[in-house]
Amino acid sequence: MGTPASFPLPDTGACQAHPTPTKDATVNITLWIIAALLALVFLAAGAMKLTQPKDKLAASGQGWVENVSTGAIKAIGTAEILEALGLILPALLNIAPALVAAAATGLFLLMIGAAITHARRKETPNIIVNTLLGILAVTVAITRFGPYPF
Repeated sequence: MGTPASFPLPDTGACQAHPTPTKDATVNITLWIIAALLALVFLAAGAMKLTQPKDKLAASGQGWVENVSTGAIKAIGTAEILEALGLILPALLNIAPALVAAAATGLFLLMIGAAITHARRKETPNIIVNTLLGILAVTVAITRFGPYPF
């Protein structure tokens, strides 16, 4: 008869049922959260540009619209909505998930243009928002193109 330590313990499967998240899983979840937040922001912003008349956008604090055509405003709104959908749907549906990184890159480029526009108008608070959104977008782009693809 051996010591109690020599008896094998039954495998309850508890470790497999609740695995400890790995670094990869944590990064993946973080990237999904960032992408979802960006998607919500840009869906709302794009919808606003598509549904509101130019004068109402200007009155709501979007003064930059005074310097661009209505068509350009609608094109920016459309791009924002498409890029927002591109952050989520390709990965969610597992159809061309590399488009997530492409959409994030598009949002980053859009934020560069927005920051330049706001800088010309000396709208510092808007530049800060564009910079933060751009950093989040480029984070998703770099990590999804690079070490953490789907």
